[in-house]
Parts: sequence; structure tokens; C-alpha cells
Amino acid sequence: MKDLTNAEFNTIRAYIKSNYGISLSDEKKTLVHSRLRSTIQELGMESFSDYYDYLLKDKSGEALTRFVNKITTNHTYFMRETEHFYYFRDIVLPYIEETYATQKDVRLWCTASSSGEEPVTLQMIMQDYFKKSHGWNTQMIASDISAQVLDKAIQGTYPTETLANLPKAWTTEYFTKIDSQFSQVKPSILKEILYRRINLVEPYPFKKKMQVIFCRNVMIYFDTETRNNVVKRFYDIMESGGYLFIGHSESISNSGAGFTYVKPAIYRKP
Repeated sequence: MKDLTNAEFNTIRAYIKSNYGISLSDEKKTLVHSRLRSTIQELGMESFSDYYDYLLKDKSGEALTRFVNKITTNHTYFMRETEHFYYFRDIVLPYIEETYATQKDVRLWCTASSSGEEPVTLQMIMQDYFKKSHGWNTQMIASDISAQVLDKAIQGTYPTETLANLPKAWTTEYFTKIDSQFSQVKPSILKEILYRRINLVEPYPFKKKMQVIFCRNVMIYFDTETRNNVVKRFYDIMESGGYLFIGHSESISNSGAGFTYVKPAIYRKP
């Protein structure tokens, strides 16, 4: 098959930017070529232009789902950027417990769940925290644009060696060993995580405002305009006093859509 031309790359890049807000630099041409090549060959096509036409014509949605799975990068692990989880446990949850004592409802959205390590960690923290405070609803939303990683997250199966950064008490209480290599998240955790496929640049399907949003290591793929728009939309769907967590390699513009800086990668809506 033919190599990816600059014109084809620009067409695909514009499509990704328009539909998903992801900005690909010129240096990503090789990545796009390598990730899509096997799919194009499997479909018996001769060029990336043929594949792009196929994407536009496909009505089933299967081709687009596979395309997104190939293009997006999903890298995560348990307790990534650990200090955020401690801050969530020690500062955010006490605030929610006091402020929403009547409703007893935690509204948390993990916007880039990938294969589930982040939302599972957040759910374990909440279940630990509210053990002595009965009646709290800790069911959370966890989303991604990749159906492939969401399927993995829903299964909740992980190599046992990847649990090494978790407290021993958690691995004992919230995981079941399947065999010598893999462990399964227990239903008590999984049933409290609602996995959904959500595109951050499309309308959000929420009726209630969020108290906490984790959007870490996602906006590095957005250009400034897209990032500002997404942050503004987060602000609009968040309760006053709510917290936004972003990645340590990310930043919010000076305007910050109204968010107040708390500490590195943590912001709050006044």
C-alpha cells in the first residue's frame, strides 16, 4: 500500500481536531501511519485516502470506533500522581461530607478513565472514607472516547503486579485473585462506576452539576482554544465550591474560565 502523504495526514489531522478536539503536530505523522497501516491493509485498501473515504461513508459506527481506538493514546496506572488522591481524600471528601450532608450524594466525573485504574482508585478511596457514614451515594461517572479501553475498564481485570502501588488493605478488600498473574476488582467497586463513552468536545449528558471533575493528562492533546472551551464547559457544569483536577504537565490559562488556583494541577470553582 502507499505511504501516508502530507496531504492525507493533514486531512486526517483536521478530521480528528474537528471531531475530538485532539491536535496532532507534524511529528505525529509517523504515529498515525503506523497505527492505521495494519487496519488499512486488513481492509484491502491501497491508500490512506481510500480509508478516509471509508470512514466518512460508514454508517454502522464500527469503523469510526476502531479508528478512535487506534489513534488515541491510553497510558495510566494505579495511583498516578499520588498527591491528587491524598488531596481528594483529606480535603475534598470532608468538604463534600459537610456541605452535602443532607443530600448524601457525591457527584464525581472521571473524564479520561482509560482502562479504569483512576476511577477504581477514586472509588476505593470513597468507599473507605464513607464506611462510617452510612447512606452516602458514591456512584460515579467514568468516561473515555475509546470503546476499546472502556471494555477493559468494565471487565476490571488487571495484572496483579500493577497493584503494587496500592495499600495492602485495598488489594485484600477490593480485589480477588484470579490466578498467579491477574486480579479482579470486586463487584462492590465496579457496580459504583458507570462507564460511558463521552467526547469532551460534544454536549455532556448530565442533569446534575458535578462536585469534582478529574480530567488529567487529556488536555495536553488539545490546542489552546479547545482546552479553554472544555475548561469553560467544566466550569458551567460544576457546583460552586467544586474541584477540578488536571494533569501536572497541563495548565489552565490565566482566565481559567473562573476557576481559582488551589495548588499545582488543582483548581476550584468559587
